[in-house]
Amino acid sequence: MNAAVPPFLEAASPHTMNTYARVPIALSHGHGCRVWDINGKPYLDALGGIAVNTLGHNHPRLVPALQDQISKIIHSSNYYHVPNQEKLAAKLVELSGLTNVFFCSTGLEANEAALKLARKFGHDKGIERPEIVVYEHAFHGRSIATLSATGNEKVQKGFGPLVEGFIRVPLNDIEALKAATAGNPNVVAVFFETIQGEGGINPMRIEYLQQVRQLCDERDWLLMIDEVQCGMGRTGKWFAHQWAGIKPDVMPLAKGLGSGVPIGAVVAGPKAANIFQPGNHGTTFGGNPLAMRAGVETIRIMEEDGLLQNAVKVGAHLRAALTRELAAELKDPAGVKEIRGMGLMLGIELARPCGELVKRCADKGLLISVTADSVIRLVPPLIMTPAEADEVVAILCPLIKQLLAETP
Repeated sequence: MNAAVPPFLEAASPHTMNTYARVPIALSHGHGCRVWDINGKPYLDALGGIAVNTLGHNHPRLVPALQDQISKIIHSSNYYHVPNQEKLAAKLVELSGLTNVFFCSTGLEANEAALKLARKFGHDKGIERPEIVVYEHAFHGRSIATLSATGNEKVQKGFGPLVEGFIRVPLNDIEALKAATAGNPNVVAVFFETIQGEGGINPMRIEYLQQVRQLCDERDWLLMIDEVQCGMGRTGKWFAHQWAGIKPDVMPLAKGLGSGVPIGAVVAGPKAANIFQPGNHGTTFGGNPLAMRAGVETIRIMEEDGLLQNAVKVGAHLRAALTRELAAELKDPAGVKEIRGMGLMLGIELARPCGELVKRCADKGLLISVTADSVIRLVPPLIMTPAEADEVVAILCPLIKQLLAETP
């Protein structure tokens, strides 16, 4: 047998719970925007661990830093000060214009903390049953509270009764928001993703973001913006809401902040920064030395290598190439409905379900995902080059055309 070709190994997980519709491959290692499975097959990664692997795989400056940290201390608990917590918090404060940070381990935890902040904000004002405005198609996590804030009946089914206290409104409609909250003294916050990820890459319009910020100021509500997936440079700004020139009061982060190491954060401004006091909230793993080092080094490398600018440049290149290659399908009502998003967070919505493209693309050496049944999601590492973006288009577009040509 050729030593360069490993024996075929089947990807299987018979002892793990059946919670994922997995593609039948298991990844072994990666470098840059490429990964290899346990059988040696290469793939171009246009999913980035679901917008997590900011710096790609096996980054030559991140890996030694993490190795150095592992050799010193991985975890200590929050009974003690963690110096890199303050270092990372100070950097996030600088980048966001906000004031204080709470560290956790996941986006779900960050969103859960935001919901708790909003409720305590209301209780501190004497509101016994605080209510929070959330959005259609939103996705904030799978705990009972974040699931209740999520706008997807499919993922909520089977987990009732859900948590009360949420008012749901459509995207980008300020009049609908005003009507849904008119005369309601219990509203304490508005909570949304600047660009919905799991919901189908649905952006909030700049003017709408500005209108909601103004409304929150007028009514003394917290503006809470979930930047878990669309933040950390993915759109070409550190945080996607910055394109509208606004600041939230509460901003959950996670995913790309640690470039693969689990990390979450809640960044708060003056209105919310002091709501939590000792005993109100906490975490065991959140803010541990390894995660904090990952966050510090990720941001340092992003700044040194100009990855925000790269997200804008390569994102525009990728979107233009997709638009060019799918021009005929974009004109067909039964073809491609829209290509949308910002930077390196793009969605291609088809006029039919397209979940099978995940495996078809993997078979051709490309990793993608499909959300909302019919939206192809592209969230590659922010180090992607224009040449690699062209590879994505060369693999993906023929498969889209083939699917659309098939009888539904």
